[in-house]
Amino acid sequence: MSAQGALPAGGFLPQRAAIAIVGSAMVAFGVFLSGFVIAEPAPYELFMAGLMGLWFLFGLKISRAVAPLLFLLILFMTGGLLSLTVMRDLASGPMYMAVSGFLALSSVFYAAIIEARHERLKLIFDAWVAAGVITALLGILGYFGAFPGAENFTLYDRAKGAFQDPNVFGPFLVAPSLYLMVRLLSERIATAPLKAVWILVMAFGLFLSFSRAAWALYLFSACALVLIMLLKQRTGAFRLKILVLTLTGAVLMIAALAIALQIPQVADLFSNRTQLVQEYDGGHLGRFDRHKIGFLMSMEKPLGIGPMVFSTIFPEDEHNIWLKSLTSYGWLGFVSYVALIVWTVVMGFRLLLLDRPWQPYLMIAWIVLIGHAAIGNVIDTDHWRHFYLLLGIVWGCGGLEYRHRRRYPLPVHANHAPQIRR
Repeated sequence: MSAQGALPAGGFLPQRAAIAIVGSAMVAFGVFLSGFVIAEPAPYELFMAGLMGLWFLFGLKISRAVAPLLFLLILFMTGGLLSLTVMRDLASGPMYMAVSGFLALSSVFYAAIIEARHERLKLIFDAWVAAGVITALLGILGYFGAFPGAENFTLYDRAKGAFQDPNVFGPFLVAPSLYLMVRLLSERIATAPLKAVWILVMAFGLFLSFSRAAWALYLFSACALVLIMLLKQRTGAFRLKILVLTLTGAVLMIAALAIALQIPQVADLFSNRTQLVQEYDGGHLGRFDRHKIGFLMSMEKPLGIGPMVFSTIFPEDEHNIWLKSLTSYGWLGFVSYVALIVWTVVMGFRLLLLDRPWQPYLMIAWIVLIGHAAIGNVIDTDHWRHFYLLLGIVWGCGGLEYRHRRRYPLPVHANHAPQIRR
């Protein structure tokens, strides 16, 4: 199973095709499992660890285009391992870093297999939609106690689906929702009703997570998606279609919200969660106090203080990915993480409007990744499985563009401006 999803040279073509199909199907199944993380280690970790090991044995290649991702993640993990040396009691620190290392490798793995065969992007997003719809339904049914044991899919009266935390469950649903929105806008109108139902299911599940970060992420991502599609598709008919479907979707969302708010349980929690600053945000040693004190403390701790040590000093965890990278991965981890995010965002922006088969997937991953970087100011995302999948998608598309330009170099006097379909 090489980077091309086939046997090494000398294998029979039917064998290569069979291995490519099986390999791609296993990747899709792994993505599907990422929507079910009730306990750790989750089936996702066990399955993907075996799959990545098998793929590397069969010759997975890391190209020059993906190598910077690997290098920055190695630096990030090096900072994390160095932070273990300052811990008085290692406790679960090594296991925390082992999970971080696995997730970092998963990002590189996704980038490499996407670069090898861009058709895998559709399989990945289709699997993500399937996982999103099922886990959203579990969260919705669990929230309303629709079956015995439904409480297993809620936490603190908030839907969490098949996740441990509502704050991870909500953001997980954003990328598959955007994927369906793109298909809704670009495919035949006859296929719209089913996609609209799936979008509403995931939107309602996300709403019932009562995660303010997830709400903001969804709103930002949907608006950014419409804006970028308007920039790329400049025909009057397509713009009219976007306008009509966007307004229709907004009306349906508002109607669904209005109906949901008729339920006293939903209305009370919604009223509470819509307060911009909660007591645990602005109170003594609240979220913002901890951020300020934590950043000042980190200036004196170049190696960090070790994973999960912050919560033994303060009432809760960091709830800020930038602070988390300083405390758990040290200065080296912080610098490499910032460099990784900036590099990924800039690379994606440069490729965003090119006319390529993988452009819609890049657009979705890039938008949602930026949103995750933003909500990282109030939440820790370093162990979110789908965040590393987003990284892998953007870098995999970057690798595809690198290969495309090597195969079809532009003439010396060609116009190098992005080619936008009109």
